[in-house]
Parts: sequence; structure tokens; C-alpha cells
Amino acid sequence: MNKHTLLIGFSSFLMLVGTFSNTSTYAQDPTLRYGTGVPPAVRSISGRGLRYLASTQLEDGSWPGGHNGAGITGICLMAFMASGEDPDFGPYAINIRRALRNMIVNQDPKTGYMTGYGRGSMYHHGFATLALSEAYGAVSEELLWKGTDVSAERRRTIGKALELAVRCALTAQEKNPWGAWRYSPTSQDADTTVAGTVLMGILGARNAGIEVPNEAVDKALNFFQTCTMRGGGVAYQPMSSHGDGATRAAIATLVYAIGKRKDTPEYKATSEFIKRRMDQSIRGGYAFYNLYYMAQALFQSDFEAWQAWNRRTIERLQTMQQEDGSFTSSYGNAYGTGMAILTLALNYRLLPIYER
Repeated sequence: MNKHTLLIGFSSFLMLVGTFSNTSTYAQDPTLRYGTGVPPAVRSISGRGLRYLASTQLEDGSWPGGHNGAGITGICLMAFMASGEDPDFGPYAINIRRALRNMIVNQDPKTGYMTGYGRGSMYHHGFATLALSEAYGAVSEELLWKGTDVSAERRRTIGKALELAVRCALTAQEKNPWGAWRYSPTSQDADTTVAGTVLMGILGARNAGIEVPNEAVDKALNFFQTCTMRGGGVAYQPMSSHGDGATRAAIATLVYAIGKRKDTPEYKATSEFIKRRMDQSIRGGYAFYNLYYMAQALFQSDFEAWQAWNRRTIERLQTMQQEDGSFTSSYGNAYGTGMAILTLALNYRLLPIYER
């Protein structure tokens, strides 16, 4: 079986790379890896949300809204793949292919930059890179372009698109004095929110088999350590406090865990920090961003804390979901809905394998 024949959905990707950083935990307790059943409320929230995304996807594969772009398309793509449905023949196969085609044809063929319709930033690029890494080896390249009128010169394999996206991120990092990222590929400063998004994208690509130098990952993790304060708070940028938000600490906890730095004092500090603030209520456009990263960070750092947080989050999302299955967000309902579904994705914890 070729190494690219594994379907690694959003939650299973985190489980797989988490296994590398904490093998003994999962070896001792298989329920952490495979779960003991998905709560009916999670299936209901996710199912309604996916039906909403499927019904509102545009013919070109994107979603309506002023903030649309490759990142939001990627978030919705990962949401479709998170529950383990067959990406080639399952109920959302057409939606998955449309989203992938949209990201690929709007990728800059020279630089690999992925924003979508000229908008967005490295936030978009990071989420899109992670989405491509989820689809690579899982979605049939043959079916991807079948029956479309996209010209041959605009077509690209998922693997090639992913390689280009990684090259763009690495080139931007090489030019950045901090060894990290901010809004533009040419930015000379960096912040921990953008850097976390891009770093997770290239870690996902590396997990999928794309070559990513260890030095690049180390530089990015060193940047996070520079921004981590003794008490576990994480600065927005180096040499600035910018508050002690739980979201940035969750991002740092996650990248430390996936980047194999659980033995550092910074990881221990941030993981304790987020447990103290895991019930902090965040509203507005950042609420779903917070939920998305808190889910992953708590799961990686403290399973029991995640369980308690997860139960409360399920109840909270039940009250937030609209009748049509969507979640309202200042960044658009597609963004809010996709992020809500991904927040709950770790409840599935499946590793479905599809051989080609």
C-alpha cells in the first residue's frame, strides 16, 4: 500500500501526529485514540452544518461572503472530511472536489501563494495548506478534474499544489528576520496567530509526505518560545504583551505538542495556562478561532480537561446553531460553520483507510 493511500481526516491527522509526540499515552489507553462513540449531539450539529455548507457552496467551489478565499474554502473542505466520509464517493464528494479545484486554480502558479480572488493573507494560505495536506492521497486525482472544462494549463495535482504552497511558506520564512510569518509573504515582522496557522499547514504537509526541513520547523518553534512568557501567556509579537489571551496560548500549546516540544518549560507553562482559562468566554469574530484551537490544544495536553470542556462546548454550540444549520460569524457563516464542525471533530477520532 502506497503511503499516500491513507485518508487522514482532520481529527485523525491530529491523532496521528500526536501519537509521535506522546506514543506511550495512546499505547496505554486506546480509547484516547479511537474514542468510545460519538455523542448524538455532535452528529446532529455536524450533520446539520455540513448540509448547510453543501447547500450554500457556489458552483466555482467557494462560499459567499466578504471574507471568502482559499482559507475559508479550506476550512469548509476539512469540515467535509472530518467525519470520515469517503471523499471520492461519499455524500459530499462533489463538494470536496469543487473546493479543491477552486483552491488549485486560484493558487499563484509561480509563487504558490493561496489567497483566493486576490484577497486574504497568510492566514488563508496556512489553512489552505493544511486542507491540501488532508486531501493529498485521499482524494482521487483522476476524479478531481473529470468532466470539468478547466484548461490543462490551469490544472495541477493536489500534490503539486501542496508542494507549491509549502515552498511559498518556506520562502516567506527564509526572508523573515524572526523565522516566522505575518500577513504577507514579504512581511518583515511576525505574530503568533498567523505563524501558528502557517506552521500547522506545513506540519500537516510534512505528515502527508512533503519534504519540510527540520530547520524550518525548529525556527518557527523557537519563535513561539521567544513569545512565551513564564506564566504561560503568549505575546502577539516579540517584546509585546498584547494581553494574555487564551487563544494564543492554545496555539502555542498545539504547535509545541505537534512539533515534539512537550518536554520544554514553555509547553508546560502554556498547557497549564489554557486549563486555567479554558472556560473564558470569547465573543465576536474570534470566538470560533478560539474554540478551534482550544479543542486541539486541550486534547493534546490534558484529555480529562478536554472531555469536560468538550461537553460544555457541545451544549454551547447547540444553542448557537441556526435553524438552517449554520453558525453566524462576522467573517461569514461558512467560516463560522466550518470552524464549529472542526471544533467537534476530535469526537470522531477515526482512522478510516481507503486503498486505491
